[in-house]
Amino acid sequence: MQIDVISDPVCPWCYIGKRRLERAVRLRPHISFEIRWRPFQLDPTTPPEGYDRKTYIEQKFGSSDRVKPIQTALLQAGEAEGIAFAFDKIARTPNTINAHRLIRWAHSLGVQGDIVEGLFRGYFVDGLDIGQIRILAQIGDAAGMDGELVEELLSSDTDVESVEQQDSMARKFGVQGVPSFFMGGKTLITGAEDAETLAQIIDRVISDAESAVATG
Repeated sequence: MQIDVISDPVCPWCYIGKRRLERAVRLRPHISFEIRWRPFQLDPTTPPEGYDRKTYIEQKFGSSDRVKPIQTALLQAGEAEGIAFAFDKIARTPNTINAHRLIRWAHSLGVQGDIVEGLFRGYFVDGLDIGQIRILAQIGDAAGMDGELVEELLSSDTDVESVEQQDSMARKFGVQGVPSFFMGGKTLITGAEDAETLAQIIDRVISDAESAVATG
């Protein structure tokens, strides 16, 4: 069963959604899954150099009193999924077009999941600026990609248009928020649902597909 995960590496709920999807997959060991990661930029207007994180948060949410309960909820949800969010380490909010290009290239090498994990962990746990080409090359290298080639490709415009087109397609398909899970090529689920709910949806998608074949 193919599951297309539409996400952005700077979305904390996407990191939580990744963990929950992984648990859902483990709950269904008899099913063969292919997980594909698809691009969605939460803020495509972010400049290449990114924004100062504190300034960006203040402009988006206003006072710290509004941010605190949001971060508390994320810290609690993250802890339940084994994620140690370290929001205080994040200095910049990056443009993620290059991160999405890296994810795209990782698929052909069979390390897409490792790259996605490296991006999430690098940003949310280690506070790395994943908008920097050098950092992205290091993440690629750690996952088994050719770091020098990654840096060379990211310094060009290779696949920028392809990533932007996929992002646009997701929006045209109805994706308005992430994470979103496109299951079996037919069912779109938006939000970081818990693992048990995702497993039940997987069952329903497979059952519907089997019924369609039986009646076809």
